[in-house]
Amino acid sequence: MTATTYVGAIDQGTTGTRFMLFDHAGRVVSSAYERHEQQYPEPGWVEHDPVEIWEHTKTVIGGALEEADASPNELAAIGVTNQRETTLLWDADSGTPVYNAIVWQDRRTAGRIDELEAAGLTDEIREKTGLEPDAYFSATKVEWLLEHADPIKLERARPADVRERAAAGEVLFGTIDSWLIYNLTGEHVTDVTNASRTMLYDIHDCSWDDDLLAEFSVPEACLPEVRPSSDDRTYGSTDSEGFLGAEVPVAGALGDQQAALFGQACFEPGDTKNTYGTGSFFLLNTGEEPVSSDHGLLTTIGFQRRGEPVQYALEGSIFVTGAAIEWLADVSLIDDPAETSRLARQVDSTDGVYLVPAFTGLGAPHWDQHARGTIVGMTRATQKEHLVRATLESIAYQTRDVAEAMAADAGLEVRSLKVDGGAVKNDFLCQLQADLVGARIVRPVVDETTALGAAYAAGLAVGYWDGLAKLRENWRVDRAFEPELDRAVADERYERWGEALECARGWASDGS
Repeated sequence: MTATTYVGAIDQGTTGTRFMLFDHAGRVVSSAYERHEQQYPEPGWVEHDPVEIWEHTKTVIGGALEEADASPNELAAIGVTNQRETTLLWDADSGTPVYNAIVWQDRRTAGRIDELEAAGLTDEIREKTGLEPDAYFSATKVEWLLEHADPIKLERARPADVRERAAAGEVLFGTIDSWLIYNLTGEHVTDVTNASRTMLYDIHDCSWDDDLLAEFSVPEACLPEVRPSSDDRTYGSTDSEGFLGAEVPVAGALGDQQAALFGQACFEPGDTKNTYGTGSFFLLNTGEEPVSSDHGLLTTIGFQRRGEPVQYALEGSIFVTGAAIEWLADVSLIDDPAETSRLARQVDSTDGVYLVPAFTGLGAPHWDQHARGTIVGMTRATQKEHLVRATLESIAYQTRDVAEAMAADAGLEVRSLKVDGGAVKNDFLCQLQADLVGARIVRPVVDETTALGAAYAAGLAVGYWDGLAKLRENWRVDRAFEPELDRAVADERYERWGEALECARGWASDGS
């Protein structure tokens, strides 16, 4: 490969789509971003328009290439990373979605999860998939789509039932990675990390599970082929006659959190990272053997390169962190997320105020889909600065919840944690994390590690990078934050956080 080629990464997230170009040193050459609409048709429902996402994907690819003054022919490969669990169905012939994508945050199938628990299926699902049964995952979403999406109107007299057409392979199921790869290459493919988040995939046998497919009435014919995350056989190439005007291999795909693990060079057992986006996702590489959790974490697939064993991870999925900062803007407590650091510094503490941002329930390690957002401890003296600081502290407390669960499951104390995502640009938040978690927080120079991980997976597959050692050399520290708060004070505040959590739990017991 020459020095004038790049690897591109599509980073399709919950709030928008980014395309980034990376060079051999893993440096960002250019970037373009577009936000998409968040649709809330009913309370607890969250949807995205898949066509809007695809159109924005084309726009940002063109924008990043233009910014770099690069041609599509200078792309050695493209990698894809995506918001996981978000689920859609589309017509195989026309490529038209049959309904909006149901977003990972969506809670419309919470009642179905209650039914699974009542039927005694929790342990079986956890054992096979490594997941805690929850409406977060794809299985109940695709079940809902197959049952409730409008029949597809055909030229024949009777509209076709969606499940009937899915059983014939005429309607396809996928997460957003599959949707983008299908539009890029025409291939119906997913990678092992995304498959492992559907609650339909046996992570030990690395195959779709017949019993789970039957439980959720998902026809096997509609499923994508599962491939390694970094695949030298590629997932196909873009069409030289298509929007890009060049034939570029699509050779890597990972769910966004596994991509960040890969981009942070967490290749060895014991390596940890935490990504701060809409939610936060704390992953620990456990190597070639899956580690079962007794403390509310998920066992998931971390990544796989073709010809090599699957690498597993323990994960703590925190549903709302960055979204809590967005909420502060939604209710006009701040005008811009950048204000939070300044406002939080204006008070020495929250003055006893705790905010539990359980807007879509609680994820790891609590797994309470009926929890709801709660503020406790307010008095007439409470100011917006206290609420802003309490919101930032909630991110740190939730991270500590997961860190303690991880230490209990894996038998190791988290002393150093690599962090990435938009929120880590906030130095105040990073210091809070160090103080309240009691660990060294390490921020890399390139904090867009989700996109970088997808680029690494694709670039390794086509020989743009020689191996993992080169990727480790690329990883560089921007700043490290050491704990400064007295440990006894941190522990006392954390204990009080646990009491605030109890106030939030079980609030929406009717599933609303």
